[in-house]
Amino acid sequence: MTGATGQDAAAPEVAPIGLPNVMDARVTQTRDRARLVIDLADKTEFALVSLSEPDRLAIDVRAATSTVPEPNVEVTDEGVIAQYQLEQAGPDRVRTTLMLSAPAQVQQAYVLAAFEDQPARLVVDIIPATAEEFAANVAKDFEASGAAVPVADASTPAGGSELPIATRPLVVIDPGHGGIDSGAEAPGGIKEKDIVLAFALKLQQLLIASGRFDVALTREDDSYLRLEERVALARANKADIFLSIHADSFQQPEIRGASVYTRDENATDVLDKVLADSENKSDVIAGFAMPRMAPEVVDILLDLMRREMRHQSYTLARSIVHQLEPSVALRRFPVRQADFFVLQAPDVPSVLVELGFLSNADDMANLLQGDWQGRTADALARGISTYFDGLGADE
Repeated sequence: MTGATGQDAAAPEVAPIGLPNVMDARVTQTRDRARLVIDLADKTEFALVSLSEPDRLAIDVRAATSTVPEPNVEVTDEGVIAQYQLEQAGPDRVRTTLMLSAPAQVQQAYVLAAFEDQPARLVVDIIPATAEEFAANVAKDFEASGAAVPVADASTPAGGSELPIATRPLVVIDPGHGGIDSGAEAPGGIKEKDIVLAFALKLQQLLIASGRFDVALTREDDSYLRLEERVALARANKADIFLSIHADSFQQPEIRGASVYTRDENATDVLDKVLADSENKSDVIAGFAMPRMAPEVVDILLDLMRREMRHQSYTLARSIVHQLEPSVALRRFPVRQADFFVLQAPDVPSVLVELGFLSNADDMANLLQGDWQGRTADALARGISTYFDGLGADE
């Protein structure tokens, strides 16, 4: 009897081929909310769970390795997270554990694909919870997972790791301008880039609070992005809709009011400017047709896609305007068309919302007023919800 013990010993677990590396992780927070961002070498699956004694949130991603420079970090900013740590929890998963200083729950979580020089990212937004809410999430997650953290695809609702069968729609909000590009500027030095960012953040919170959507911003600070980068982010992440937020200026100060733009039906075709260098027309319709079909068939399918996106964009614009009408001053014929570059994506319904004119005193007063901002953001959120309700009714 030789070698029996060696032969019977269990082989070491090996991570499946193709799983990405976890590159970095960071937490930012205020008293009202916290955000965990995990940089990944590629998109992957994730799940999360609420745990007690001590109170914590655990987030697993399917990953083979982790090269995070600082795997154990004390969080100095005041908020619900006191500390976080990363560890290799298995051959195919890396776990991030958030130690809580107060009860908290996940508000939304989603994965963004890599684009330009940015890696893929898992974004987890966390908000305070009552002790009762946290205890309920702990109990629910324990029952669902059997004391083990499951890893599942898609996005998470508020609470724990019980995931919906279908992913929630992804709304990408694009606050115009930023960085060296200030956009329009009022006589007092107030800049369009600051107004639209504040409004976009308010709209994001309203949409997240509805529990219906995952919401990403093309920028969350005073950073500059090229127009093609904004479109690329929405397309790379297969956004369900794309909203670019602006506040215009005009040489005639009497011009005022909000409006919503879709792409001009007669606009010059700039599809090639939207597509990444490595893409071609067949890549755009991947999943709709075989890549080696005749060029004339590809052109027909692309034209059909553009027509469908323009139709959906127009429907979205109408839904938003319908909700804006009762409480916000609008321009005459508020649904308009123009050849804005950020509306050129052939596969994402896209609209550009002009909140008003910095060159008009009444509009300017509104743009700086918290009540007006909240009322307008709420109307936009209702318009977006109405648009998706209509899609469900058509199915």
